[in-house]
Amino acid sequence: MPGTRRTRRRWRVGAAWGTVAIALLIVSPTAGGQQPPQPPRVKALLISSGAFHDYLHQTRAFVEAINAAVPVDWTIALQGSRNGTTTRYPIYDRTDWASGFDIVVHNECSADVGDPEFIRRITGAHRAGRVPAMVIHCAMHSYRSATVDDWREFLGVTSRVHTPQFRIPVRWTADPIVSGLPADWVTPMDELYVIEKLWPGARPLASAVDYRDQQSYPVAWVHEAGGVRVFGTSLGHGNATWDDPVYQQLLVRGFNWAVGRDARPVTAGR
Repeated sequence: MPGTRRTRRRWRVGAAWGTVAIALLIVSPTAGGQQPPQPPRVKALLISSGAFHDYLHQTRAFVEAINAAVPVDWTIALQGSRNGTTTRYPIYDRTDWASGFDIVVHNECSADVGDPEFIRRITGAHRAGRVPAMVIHCAMHSYRSATVDDWREFLGVTSRVHTPQFRIPVRWTADPIVSGLPADWVTPMDELYVIEKLWPGARPLASAVDYRDQQSYPVAWVHEAGGVRVFGTSLGHGNATWDDPVYQQLLVRGFNWAVGRDARPVTAGR
């Protein structure tokens, strides 16, 4: 039909787990019909791999949710091993690894890497290029064995442990980023991360109560440090959370905020 805009999606996945693997999701319009003006496309890098989680499912769910709301050209790095917590992701081998991207999404899990030089190569690239970030779930427990605080300060939170899984009732703040999200949202089975410290410059968007000691902890926040915008959420352990429409809306809003787009309510999901 004239004026109908269609897209063609193609996944191309590289080598197997345990080696360097890069996947590209290419989204392009087909010919036919005059196209309305489109907002600038976002160049995004998603680092999504490690132990304990279904990263292939999470990657698909995340990319499809964001693509429903924002025009994005993705580079997706699936690197390292699903066994253990000592992966040093090869993408970080270069000091300028974040160059050319409008945002980097960290959905990685590497708790027992503590090399300060390696960690500072990650945070340094963000700061040198003023590259915004999203940090999701196990990213908060990555590099937790480090004696330096560079990664934790970049995240905006310090966390080292989490609760057993339970269905988590979430309380939103009055921040406009989360305005209008369902007030009665309860997550699927997920982990509540114990936040030891909220760093200066971070502000909570949502919180939840640990059922064991009735302490409240942030579960989503935004952080600005050194001129770099960072959106974070500690939620996202299982596939059911990633498939949840409210969680997807939270991710879309965080993505929009991080890249400086309007954070008006949007509908995300498949």
